[in-house]
Amino acid sequence: MRKSPVLYRSLYRHVFTRIDAETAHTWAFSAIKASARVPLANSAIRRVFIPQDDRLRTRVLGMDLAGPLGLAAGFDKNGTGVEALGNLGFTFVEIGTVTALPQPGNPRPRLQRLTADRAVVNRMGFNNRGAEEVAGRLRQLRAAPPPNLVPIGVNIGKSKVVAEADAAADYATSARLLAPYADYLVINVSSPNTPGLRDLQAVEKLRPVLRAVREAADESSPRRVPLLVKIAPDLGDADVDAVADLALEEGLDGIVATNTTISREGLRSSSAEVDAAGGGGLSGAPLKARSLAVLRRLAERVGSRLVLISAGGVETAADVQERLDAGASLVQAYTAFIYEGPAWPRRVLEGVAAQRSRRETDPA
Repeated sequence: MRKSPVLYRSLYRHVFTRIDAETAHTWAFSAIKASARVPLANSAIRRVFIPQDDRLRTRVLGMDLAGPLGLAAGFDKNGTGVEALGNLGFTFVEIGTVTALPQPGNPRPRLQRLTADRAVVNRMGFNNRGAEEVAGRLRQLRAAPPPNLVPIGVNIGKSKVVAEADAAADYATSARLLAPYADYLVINVSSPNTPGLRDLQAVEKLRPVLRAVREAADESSPRRVPLLVKIAPDLGDADVDAVADLALEEGLDGIVATNTTISREGLRSSSAEVDAAGGGGLSGAPLKARSLAVLRRLAERVGSRLVLISAGGVETAADVQERLDAGASLVQAYTAFIYEGPAWPRRVLEGVAAQRSRRETDPA
């Protein structure tokens, strides 16, 4: 296990970076999913990649989790690899973003690396097979769940062809189809890759969306499905406060903070590399400071009244523990997984467990 980060980083640097980023993702994800279809390999992978430590266990949003680290939305857009991703150590997986209507997303190339910054620029545009197909897949998964299936969050977004005036109904369609099979739902109004989507973060536009999704989820599911909203790191502090206040007013269960950023400030990559990467949302290490700042502001604003899931720039066990100390109940990552490889979740969780052990023996 100790050698695997060096081996993977060498493979990433010398092989993966020579392949188109989206193609590399497709190949890697296919390999991950294939491993879960081989029974002996499946159990062996779980023994290697999943830490067994009761100090990591937590209960959040009604989910009993083996640890606080999950995979953020964007990696598994259609819910095709939840079991396989759980085998790698993620304690919950958020799929999506799923839209009511199937859509191909933006033209390729639409995924670029900025390796000097350990960052990724994506302008995928919510490419997915639509809520009806994804709901069918989740229905089958729930009907005959594999052993040790991790909890599944479902991230929903607005269909690109739907006008802003009809956004609430569009989100509600997705919620109605997907809520029965989701451990929690996330309303994504913060991706920069669907024109006008971020405008829905304004309170007067967000309120009807939240209400429509809550009503649709309650109508379609026999249980109350936890509902969260995902916000952008580019919101001003006053707007972060306004969304937090609205979430409390509307009885939401939590906030995911944060999505990708449109900012390109402070990058190590050359201006030529940044320009070549193009527009879209930037994820990875450069988000660390702002994502943490937004989390701290939310925690101060809402206290324990909302569940806060922190995402953005999480790379190490120390990062995870810092987010938990700052008020997060759970932490998500994606980009670090790409740069660090399949053993990364276990290394991080073992590091968190070690930190907790040190705190128990030396509380000061």
